[in-house]
Amino acid sequence: MIDDVTHAPVAMTIAGSDSGGGAGIQMDLRVMSSLGVYGCTALTALTAQNPNEVRNVIGLDAEFVSAQVQTVIDHYKVRAIKTGMLWSESIIKTIAEFAGNNHNIPFIVDPVMVATSGAKLVTDEAIKTYKEELLPLATLMTPNLDEAEVLLDGNSIQEDNMEEAAVMLRDHYQCDVLLKGGHLNGDPFDVLISKNGAKFFHHARVPQVNTHGSGCCLSAAITAYVACGNDIETAVTKALNFLQKALQIPTKPQTGNNPEPFLGVEHAARSIQ
Repeated sequence: MIDDVTHAPVAMTIAGSDSGGGAGIQMDLRVMSSLGVYGCTALTALTAQNPNEVRNVIGLDAEFVSAQVQTVIDHYKVRAIKTGMLWSESIIKTIAEFAGNNHNIPFIVDPVMVATSGAKLVTDEAIKTYKEELLPLATLMTPNLDEAEVLLDGNSIQEDNMEEAAVMLRDHYQCDVLLKGGHLNGDPFDVLISKNGAKFFHHARVPQVNTHGSGCCLSAAITAYVACGNDIETAVTKALNFLQKALQIPTKPQTGNNPEPFLGVEHAARSIQ
């Protein structure tokens, strides 16, 4: 008989699958597990991809996404939920309806709408649904600069007006905002606007590490820390530190003669214990 039983907090990620393991559901589960949180999933899309390319995507039916979410909730005591790529307007509507019926569960929304190239990943109708139905129900949103510009109807955001933009987002959508400045030139700079006011995070840019999945890693870590009982400000602070460690202590999956370093989330978790 096992006497020492660990009761792990439970979190859920609602996102797309990354067959290459570097982002999406796979990254979320790696992070949650590394931080001692039991991760459950609801898949929104299946992808055929590696860190260099996406070859195919199959979106899942909103009714099936809803069934996944509800089946998990019916069994587990889920303490926090994050969303990543939601794929379609109908899925966003479904998740917004669920969030509206479950105000007791913190929702961390990573509004995955714009690719690093600047291309939109969802339709204009889906973005409208994000704005009108899901984000007003979020506990925290974690947009990058490109996504924040979309949410603010195209207003340009640079380092000197990031705080103003984050305040505008919080005022408009009535949720806490972590505006990520990883796409800035020079060292990254992030702004958190919460009920406690503004908090600023400066980081030294870590060179020569593939940052594929870094947004997923960060939002998953925030979700994990919230599931462990931390408030938003503490969870964001810890998660940003976790991401920096993952960048500073990367891992090299075997990919050929010259493996590229990726986020070392398992190394990061061990280094902060």
